[in-house]
Amino acid sequence: MTTEQNTPANQTNITYPERDIREITKLIESLSGDDLKLIQKAYNFSLKAHEGQKRFSGEPYFYHVFETGKILAELKMGPVAICAGLLHDTMEDAGVTAEAMEREFGKEILFLVDGVSKLGKLRYSGADRHIESLRKLFVAMSKDLRVLIIKLCDRLHNMRTLRFVRPEKRKRIAAETLEVYAPLAYRLSMRRLTRELEDLAFSYVYPEEYNDVKKVLKEKTRLLTLSLEKFSRSVKKALAMESITNISAESRIKSYYGLYRKLKRKNMDISKIYDVAALRVIANDLPDCYRALGVIHGIWRPLPGRIKDYIAFPKPNGYKSIHTTIFVGDGAIVEVQIRTKQMHIEAEFGVASHLTYKEGKKTSVGLGLLWITNLLPFIGRKGDATKNSANNSEIPSWIRQIADSQIALETQTEFVENLKTDFFNHRVFVFTPKGDVVDLPINASPIDFAYAIHSDIGDHISGAKVNGKLVSLDTPLQNGDIIDIMTRDDSKPNSKWLEFTKTSFARKKIRDALQNLKNAEMK
Repeated sequence: MTTEQNTPANQTNITYPERDIREITKLIESLSGDDLKLIQKAYNFSLKAHEGQKRFSGEPYFYHVFETGKILAELKMGPVAICAGLLHDTMEDAGVTAEAMEREFGKEILFLVDGVSKLGKLRYSGADRHIESLRKLFVAMSKDLRVLIIKLCDRLHNMRTLRFVRPEKRKRIAAETLEVYAPLAYRLSMRRLTRELEDLAFSYVYPEEYNDVKKVLKEKTRLLTLSLEKFSRSVKKALAMESITNISAESRIKSYYGLYRKLKRKNMDISKIYDVAALRVIANDLPDCYRALGVIHGIWRPLPGRIKDYIAFPKPNGYKSIHTTIFVGDGAIVEVQIRTKQMHIEAEFGVASHLTYKEGKKTSVGLGLLWITNLLPFIGRKGDATKNSANNSEIPSWIRQIADSQIALETQTEFVENLKTDFFNHRVFVFTPKGDVVDLPINASPIDFAYAIHSDIGDHISGAKVNGKLVSLDTPLQNGDIIDIMTRDDSKPNSKWLEFTKTSFARKKIRDALQNLKNAEMK
């Protein structure tokens, strides 16, 4: 469901050009004849269903669903997801029945359209509706991530046209985008969506701060642009002299909202922020990434403590790149990001970059994200979409745990606080002794880690080693820690654990275990 209703009558006489389906189909690689027919059918069906409907902008309502489908095509999603994007408002806003949708397009598209429609029924306004909306969102995610991706694309186009919405609704919609949808896009490593969602929402939620940051960034950008262009040419020349020639380099200026968040952490002192400007070096392969780093450090002096190898130690959402901050020689400081083309695609499109193969025929794909091997729910399977999509073993553990654990919560306050801790907060990644990565909220304890591995391990934890040293069970874990959990059959949870566990999943399991112990004692 969209965030806009029909336009006022004084705008209904404006004539708008039609949207050409080729704007979508040209973005799809290896488009088969059957795929083209399916997309054309969805286009025609949606166009007819929304006939006569208008938005506040005065544009035909169909333009919104068309743009949603186009954004999905830009993300390289498959034909089924694109069709669902074109059709996502027909059930909610055009009166199309589930029976008609299934008859025309099958169970899979019905499942996706129905999932997106259900997410749109509840609004951010009011605590009850907000919490129930979040609950439905995580349940939908736990069934099929394509529902969420379609919803993100729907929200992105709504944000692009938010200026046409009534003023009293703008801030509510923008706040929901900033607090819920942008973090979701980030956790799925879809940075291209994250940046635009954040910047569009930022201007409505914090207009004064937005204008201040825009002014600061404009002044800073003017000084850095020429320096970046000169530095980029020098880097390419230096790499070419070392026979590293199959590379590309592009500059990027930090987003408004990204800069605002950093300014808040640095007491609004922009001189303490070194990644306002960055040069991205896209290398041919992994060895060239490290060779390029050596060449750059051999010419330009790096800032101590500012070298981050996210290739060896990816971020919890799967982001991979080498970051180094250097003095470029004219008084400027620039961050250099070095990655392969595949890493760059994954950084921009995240999970969507792994859903590019044809729906209906699962093929071998290179999976780069840490948790991507479990991130391909019901892609390309025939049969009952609802049944297949509910196979939770194919969903990332952090989504399953949040979706499952929230159901048992009794208070709304607890639900929201758990989400803030579990999902919308900073994360750390730690390792098992075998090198497996576990993604946890900041300040998580060894008990959180143990339950993340297996509930039985959590129930019987007796001690923990962090980086080879014995620690107390309330020790906050840090990025890169190696955790070794010790268990005993006679070890049992106690109520004190609830004071320093951070994940709602662990707290739920502890409460369950304590209740079971209490029930056993009463027998």
